[in-house]
Amino acid sequence: MADASSPQATWNDFAKLDIRVGTIIRVAPFPEARKPAYQLWIDFGPIGVKSSSAQITRLYQPETLIGKQVIAVVNFPPKRIAHFLSECLILGVIADDQQVILLQPERPVANGLRIG
Repeated sequence: MADASSPQATWNDFAKLDIRVGTIIRVAPFPEARKPAYQLWIDFGPIGVKSSSAQITRLYQPETLIGKQVIAVVNFPPKRIAHFLSECLILGVIADDQQVILLQPERPVANGLRIG
């Protein structure tokens, strides 16, 4: 059940989001970010490679992220973070301790498939 303070969303609201699966192909440290983060490049198959900044440094090491499939919103406007352009929003669960746990498919699927 949604939090009572959360506004109701309609099907049309959800349908506006382009949520897809992609595979992380490159990870770089991001020391210029205000909070500890990585720069990620994710392959979304037919729509190409998109970059993202992710505050996931406490639970994930760069070498464990390469090849990991993630779920992301790919149609938000790009956002400049320091000198880096973040082109998509990787989705994750925010745990009680504020750690971000990445959402991912339970088995490998083709990059670029839509979530819906």
